Amino acid sequence: MNNQLSFPAIVIFIWCVIALCATFLPLHPEVIILEKILMPPEWQAWLGYDDLGRLIADRMIMGARTSLLVAFCVVFVSLLVGTMVGILAAWFGGWWDNITVFVIDIFIAFPGILLAIALAGLLGPGITNAVIALSIVGWVGFARLARAQTLTVKHREHVDAARALGTGISRIAFRHLLPLISAPLIIEATFAIAGTVIAEASLSFLGLGVQPPEASWGSMIRDGTRYMLVAPHMVLAPGIAVFLVVLSINLLGDRLRDKMDVRLG
Repeated sequence: MNNQLSFPAIVIFIWCVIALCATFLPLHPEVIILEKILMPPEWQAWLGYDDLGRLIADRMIMGARTSLLVAFCVVFVSLLVGTMVGILAAWFGGWWDNITVFVIDIFIAFPGILLAIALAGLLGPGITNAVIALSIVGWVGFARLARAQTLTVKHREHVDAARALGTGISRIAFRHLLPLISAPLIIEATFAIAGTVIAEASLSFLGLGVQPPEASWGSMIRDGTRYMLVAPHMVLAPGIAVFLVVLSINLLGDRLRDKMDVRLG
């Protein structure tokens, strides 16, 4: 592994391992120690304590689990729904394609994060509603990409041959279309993970995501903004975590795009 990939790969690996192991670790993210309120980092608490005397390190680990869970669920649902809608629109064309494009244009007309905030506000706070709101917003990019890619490959010889033999649309999609359009969809999914991490943190910062006492990097930043002058570690720890994770995912996404894009070979 070259140096260009090593750092972001290590960051993402640590994020995933910590998030997956959070449930099995002896953590106490909700234990309040009054005499430790706003205490700076020390040898027993590397990241210090928050405004309620809770261990920031333990809450950071639980926040990593929250961000990974939301990112995986949202991107999986968005990729599945968006790809299916985009392929069907490009394959059948006509009024179905026109309606799909019209709906996609409506969603694109609104800033994604603002639409997610509005949907989360309507659905109510909570991690489940946050996943639903972000998925409703996230499928659009995959649908537009899948439609554009399908339009370029639907008339290739092997696809026409499969259609002439009476092969069903589902088999054609899985055997002939998806292998050809999977590369740009995988790249789009990589960047979507980074966007979802930021979106989840934003919703939690506004009180529309994970609810107390559950931990989220966004809610930790929100709680720390009131104590920036006396306890900056409350904001720095989750803020740096979001920055490193999103930066690493974007760097790996750029590298993956360079590898999978034959035009750049």
